[in-house]
Amino acid sequence: MINYKSFALRKISTFGMRYLPFADVASDTLPLSRLLRLSLLQMTVGMALVLMIGTLNRVMIVELAVPASLVAAMLALPLVFAPFRALIGFKSDNFKSALGLRRLPYIFKGTMLQFGGFAIMPFALLVLSGYGEAIDAPRWIGLSAAALAFLLVGAGMHIVQTVGLALATDLAPEADQPKVVGLMYVSLLLGMIVSAFIYGSLLEDYSPGRLIQVIQGSAVVTIVLNGVAMWKQEARDRLRGNAPRGESPRFAEAWARLSARPGMVRLLVIIAFGTAGFGMADVLLEPFGGQVLAMSVAQTTRLTVFLALGSLVGFSLASGWIGRGARPMDVAIYGAVVGVPAFVAVVLSAQTLSVSLLIGATLLAGFGAGLFGHGTLTATMRSAPRDQIGLSLGAWGAVQTTAAGVAIAVGGVMRDTALAGAAGAGSPAAAYVPVFLLEVGLLVLALLLARPMWRKAPVSAVLTSES
Repeated sequence: MINYKSFALRKISTFGMRYLPFADVASDTLPLSRLLRLSLLQMTVGMALVLMIGTLNRVMIVELAVPASLVAAMLALPLVFAPFRALIGFKSDNFKSALGLRRLPYIFKGTMLQFGGFAIMPFALLVLSGYGEAIDAPRWIGLSAAALAFLLVGAGMHIVQTVGLALATDLAPEADQPKVVGLMYVSLLLGMIVSAFIYGSLLEDYSPGRLIQVIQGSAVVTIVLNGVAMWKQEARDRLRGNAPRGESPRFAEAWARLSARPGMVRLLVIIAFGTAGFGMADVLLEPFGGQVLAMSVAQTTRLTVFLALGSLVGFSLASGWIGRGARPMDVAIYGAVVGVPAFVAVVLSAQTLSVSLLIGATLLAGFGAGLFGHGTLTATMRSAPRDQIGLSLGAWGAVQTTAAGVAIAVGGVMRDTALAGAAGAGSPAAAYVPVFLLEVGLLVLALLLARPMWRKAPVSAVLTSES
């Protein structure tokens, strides 16, 4: 006699393992509940990114009447700390403490930096804007305090993200590391999407008092969620805690050893060009939709959601493919291949004035960026020895973040220059199309550099393989 209940449960469990992303990432030594707690670190980083780049970007320019150039300089300050991510990862690899911990102390420091930046940020912005009684305050006070706030939050985000990923890699078996990393970055994207809706609803009726509440509330939420995420995540290593405090390895020597590994320097250059290709128009898609395609504010806001959704799908599929045998570098190459027609479609949407084509192109660009990001991150991890995981993750983060920041700045300058030169003549699209075409060129350059590393792994076979 057939036991229909057992049969149904078996089918449901098989469905979950085959079709639900990250359903099989947990193990007996690393349960899913522990992984989900650890992913809260990435969610708070996503929350901080949305608050600074999205919400405060608009509030500072519109409601507080801060000059746009000054806002751009403030938002660029966290990039100053980005190149130090490699050093942070290296330090967390070799940190010695009396408690025998190496990752958690750095995550705690990063959390406190985020908290401190958020705590002073709203008051610094109000003084900077000359609101209310702060109108008589010297401008340098508001300027320096706001700069310090953004720098603290940016430094904290880089530390938490880099060392948090290193800790997740420490906890996971090597075979499961791509899925764990994918889960961490999906949590980052989910944190961005959810917090964007929350901040939008909380600041719908804007007031300076509400701004203070929202930003300082974010500081408290960051402390709470990161505290929950860190709880009992790293075991104390008595051998490390009792080890003599001899001379620590030098960063220059460790970096020389990592960069000497076959293909590492080429991989980092590919990451730089590919990230710049995908990220150059991140802040231009919404104004492009508004100026060229006459999209409403609500419609252009949804472009960011479509971009994030595409990245979610890309990260999820990349985790499954790599987990079933695909080479990470091949997955990254396919991501760059997807990105080329995506930005060509963005250019075509300007010629056809098609909103639906722009939405589809944005979704496709996000998908390609997800494949490229996960593939290059996993390839960087696997190219490094076990004792340099933090350094390799930091190197990936430093190159990626710096390349994205420089690309965004270059794209903005190109757009403003073209817009000023074409003022009163021609279509507004002329200010945006060169940026999108440059993105296509950067992705093609990344593909050319990556060609020697492509072994033509049959991804089609991976797609049809059983998990």
